[in-house]
Amino acid sequence: MPKLAEPKAATVYSNAAPKEKEYSIADGRGLYLVVNPNGIKLWDFRYRFGDRRRKIAIKGGYPAVNLKAARETAERFRAILAHGDDPAEIRKAGEEDRARIDLEARQEAAKAATTFRKVAEEWMAVRLAHRSQITRLGVQQRFERNLFRVLGDRPIAEITAPELLQEIRKVERLGKLETAHRLLGASGQVFRYAIATGNAERDVAADLRGALSTPKTEHRAALTDPKEFGRLLQDIDVYQGWYATKYALQLLPMVFTRPGELRLAQWSEIDFGRAQWDIPASRMKMRNPHTVPLSRQALALLRELHELSGHGAVLFPTPRQKDKPISNVAVLNGLRRMGYGTEEQSAHGFRATARTLLDERLHVNPAYIEAQLAHKVADTLGTAYNRTQHLDARREMMQTWADYLD
Repeated sequence: MPKLAEPKAATVYSNAAPKEKEYSIADGRGLYLVVNPNGIKLWDFRYRFGDRRRKIAIKGGYPAVNLKAARETAERFRAILAHGDDPAEIRKAGEEDRARIDLEARQEAAKAATTFRKVAEEWMAVRLAHRSQITRLGVQQRFERNLFRVLGDRPIAEITAPELLQEIRKVERLGKLETAHRLLGASGQVFRYAIATGNAERDVAADLRGALSTPKTEHRAALTDPKEFGRLLQDIDVYQGWYATKYALQLLPMVFTRPGELRLAQWSEIDFGRAQWDIPASRMKMRNPHTVPLSRQALALLRELHELSGHGAVLFPTPRQKDKPISNVAVLNGLRRMGYGTEEQSAHGFRATARTLLDERLHVNPAYIEAQLAHKVADTLGTAYNRTQHLDARREMMQTWADYLD
């Protein structure tokens, strides 16, 4: 049947009214417009394949699919027939392919969401949210440097114990036994989190218990002889490095906080009026806020420092960014530049020096020392440390300590 000219056909199709029963209007060469009793109009392509008559619906209906588009679709179906294929089967296969591709895409997305990296990052966000910034950064960097490069993009459920051990052994062979053990412990927590969230069935890190060498307990180097420590203080006074590092080196012996607590100090935490430094719980190891009474000497140093870095947020900025603190090895590097080796003095060792000399030379009540060190030690009534515990006594102790350092 020859097809009607397009303008005339378009008028015929648009004016086709519904009847009591479904009927079809032939456009020619297998294309039909089907008019339903409810007024809905659909396109059909009818053809013979082999010894069977078949038809295939053109999706969209009329007038959403206009006459021109319907004829172009019918032409594609005729081309498929000319190649000896069934248009209905080809389209079915195409839909199956799309469904398969969609399924594979969903599976890949699900696999990407359950990689070791993704699960570890989710674990860090959930379980380390209330830990200090130093702790969170340390855990993240250990994963980034030692495990994510090889295992990061692997689905966590597919990682085996030997594969995990192989990567941690690389750290162990570098002599970083403590880091290796920390990696293993953190990995175990990640795997257990994966089990809890349905992304893994077992903790392969648990199979590695006893597989690593046991690290030797090492005490952080600290000078406890008054004369040797005095020479160190004199060397700090003439230190020629970056000014922020020098002030950190000068203040750390006076306040004897953990190096990271000092390094990340912000001006908003310094109360010159009350002569104290209030460290928020988020930066403290024991997750309690901590008050450091400031001696006259410490206040004098802080006022000098404020003239240099008070326009920014942090006390000890880097040379290039006023609101970014010096690195976590700046103080240690400063000690090494002054000639103090790993067996003599560490940044953390200032705490041990203060504890020893306050006890043995100045005969301060150990309870005041422990409170100032922010160690979580309960008193005789079982009350844990709080920021105001022994505060008046600690103020006196910190002034006595600064005078002794002078």
